Amino acid sequence: MSVSKSRKKVTVPGILAMKSRGEKIVSLTAYDHLMAQSLDEAGIDIILVGDSAGMVIAGFESTLPVTMEMMLYHVAAVRRGTKRALLVADMPFLSYQTGWQEAVKNAGRFLQESGAEAIKLEGGSALAETISRLTGLGIPVMGHLGLTPQSINKFGSYRLVGIQKGEEKTLLEDARQLEEAGAFCIVLEKVPADLAGEITSRIKIPTIGIGAGMNCDGQVLVSHDMLGLFEKFQPKFVRRYAEIAAQMRTAFKQFSKDVKSGQFPAADESY
Repeated sequence: MSVSKSRKKVTVPGILAMKSRGEKIVSLTAYDHLMAQSLDEAGIDIILVGDSAGMVIAGFESTLPVTMEMMLYHVAAVRRGTKRALLVADMPFLSYQTGWQEAVKNAGRFLQESGAEAIKLEGGSALAETISRLTGLGIPVMGHLGLTPQSINKFGSYRLVGIQKGEEKTLLEDARQLEEAGAFCIVLEKVPADLAGEITSRIKIPTIGIGAGMNCDGQVLVSHDMLGLFEKFQPKFVRRYAEIAAQMRTAFKQFSKDVKSGQFPAADESY
């Protein structure tokens, strides 16, 4: 089915209903007001304020240095540009792993201070109690399985997950437990397409794939990747829909040339 162009507000129950009627879910990241406004007007279903901001905005080598204060700032900026899409905030490293009480406090800050409508956290069955506590208090939770970037030091690289001994069974069980704990959907990152499809068929909540093939209930990409803004590396699963970084460099060079040659500003650009 095609992406809905309705201006009706996207909600957590609405995302669950999309799976039941076979409608694909579309998600992209945003970190600022203008990007959020463009995504919202384009009809994107879920805007994710990812901790990927640490890499594409702040220039960190990983997502690990991202703090709560950084994320609260970005989520608040995105909130001001979002009217229709469901706004989900990524919980940064150590904002939820230290216990459910700390997770509740920090997740609550996202909803109360920044206007998020749901939070996302990385991890499997070990976080089932935390997810249950959060959802029990009315805080919607998006799960994240497969390659979990906050665990980069454990994995050693941004590798495919689900191909080593025991990983397939673990992912299937983790997905089941996240659903049982109350998560409303699960991001599957860098998981073999067949395995992602099996997980998708076994659970009633939607799966959102990123490098997990076509069988997921929806797809998410980092906007800066698909726009060609982030050029440091290009994962196999990223389709570039534009080459904006190259266009920006061309524009900047032309501006510099025009200023140095005296062609800017012209008479009609002056008061």
